[in-house]
Amino acid sequence: MIIEQIEYFFIQGANFVWGLPLLILLLGGGFFFMMYSRLLPFKYLRHALKVLTGKYDQAHDVGEISHFQALASHLAATIGMGNISGVAVAIATGGPGAIFWMWISAIFGMSTKFFTCTLAVMYRGKDSNGDLQGGPMYVISEGMGEKWRPLAIFFCVAGFFGATPIFQANQIIAAANEIVFQPAGIEASLSGDLVMGLVLTLLTGIVIFGGIQRIGLWAARLVPAMVILYLISVGCILFLNASNIIPSLLLIIEDAFSANAVLGGVVGAIILAGARRAAFSNEAGIGTAPMMHGATKTEEPIREGLVAMLGPAIDTLLVCTLTGLCILTTGVWESSELSGITLTVEAFRTSLPLVGSYILALCVLVFGFTTIVGLSYYGRKCLSFIIGAKYGWYFNYWYVGIIIVGSVATLGAVVSLVDMAYGLMAFPTMISAVILAPKVMKAANIYFKKIEN
Repeated sequence: MIIEQIEYFFIQGANFVWGLPLLILLLGGGFFFMMYSRLLPFKYLRHALKVLTGKYDQAHDVGEISHFQALASHLAATIGMGNISGVAVAIATGGPGAIFWMWISAIFGMSTKFFTCTLAVMYRGKDSNGDLQGGPMYVISEGMGEKWRPLAIFFCVAGFFGATPIFQANQIIAAANEIVFQPAGIEASLSGDLVMGLVLTLLTGIVIFGGIQRIGLWAARLVPAMVILYLISVGCILFLNASNIIPSLLLIIEDAFSANAVLGGVVGAIILAGARRAAFSNEAGIGTAPMMHGATKTEEPIREGLVAMLGPAIDTLLVCTLTGLCILTTGVWESSELSGITLTVEAFRTSLPLVGSYILALCVLVFGFTTIVGLSYYGRKCLSFIIGAKYGWYFNYWYVGIIIVGSVATLGAVVSLVDMAYGLMAFPTMISAVILAPKVMKAANIYFKKIEN
């Protein structure tokens, strides 16, 4: 009874936060950034790729990680359960049309990432240890003044709860039960989930207590390989169901603007479902990306803004779309008994018998683990801003402990808790970015003229 009440509280809280004001802030803010910049950053995406390869790196640049490590680390925290399970949740709650609004959110999100991540480097500040840091909290305090510090603290409090691994832990355990143990005749149990949660906790602790450098190293090694493996597997599934690809794409577009029975026939609710899952997937406007990209070794803020734009393109427009097509082309989405990771599992199982489930299990394990590792960096930075860097490392103990909670909690509760926290994080991130947008465009015009001369 108590568990049901807690789940109900989180679900209602998430629905309240993700109302019309937040939808306007994220989608409207992204649209504003696109129009205000006149799509100028999109013209330099090829230049962003050159920056990503390290062509413009300088030995004297300040920061902790490279452009590639920053992007890989953030993708490690976004390409994961949001792409494999989050898309399935979007389809289950909003129908196929939710994917269309994920696309729109991603395009707007690319502009949002350019502004927010440029600001993260432009207005880096020093923590209580004197180390250079970036993120919305520093953008607010350094770029807008100390009188705005309560807004920065608000972001950090929300980030403390938003940067938690409970969704990833929950879905890793669910995938292990669904793919590995149940086919072997081993039924899921609380004790079994706890054991898996403890193992996951141990592995996470080994990495996150090593700091941002170790996180960046792990991400740079694991994420590219798993993305390639996942895309190859998805490509095989789509090849086997090629005749259903065009009808599925048409269904996505048609359903995006039609009354949907799942949500009581309200198109606005479908948009909300897509926007929520897109925010959880690529985190544009949430504020996590600026914290990671703010640690990049660079003295050119615009460069990091351009690199950050690649995130939503890879994460949502590519990986999420392919996952959604897998679920739609195989027809598993029409089953009312499946939700979350089980939808994606069924799509892989039906199209790639014998091996599909295990390939997905490997991807889920690595994606989920790298996401868990990446998220820990954000929460620690938030706590360090509030109570001081000297004590910020205590967050790691809270973080590894909450993994165990996520391994046994219900899916509805963990999704809603993270949704609610992410939604609250978006308000200070987007408000500060809109206010400081003229600073970004002034720097962008100077930088783009410089590289063209």
